[in-house]
Amino acid sequence: MPYTYILECADGTLYTGWTTDLDARLAAHNAGSGARYTRGRLPVKLVYSEYQPDQSSGQRREAAIKRLPRQEKRKLIESFKFEA
Repeated sequence: MPYTYILECADGTLYTGWTTDLDARLAAHNAGSGARYTRGRLPVKLVYSEYQPDQSSGQRREAAIKRLPRQEKRKLIESFKFEA
């Protein structure tokens, strides 16, 4: 199942990506074998995720979230906390 996700890095920055296995991807990021961006900002924690119907949708949503200003990403994260 594809997911779009946002990670919060140890330095407070946000990283957005997509995956078909959230647990494995989060483990990869924290092991230093994830994205280059997160390697120097460990540990990371999952702060947002949303299911996508297919890989293409996941990639499009990732791109859309990356274009959002930081404040809008924070609002998205806050709305996710209320649903959890």
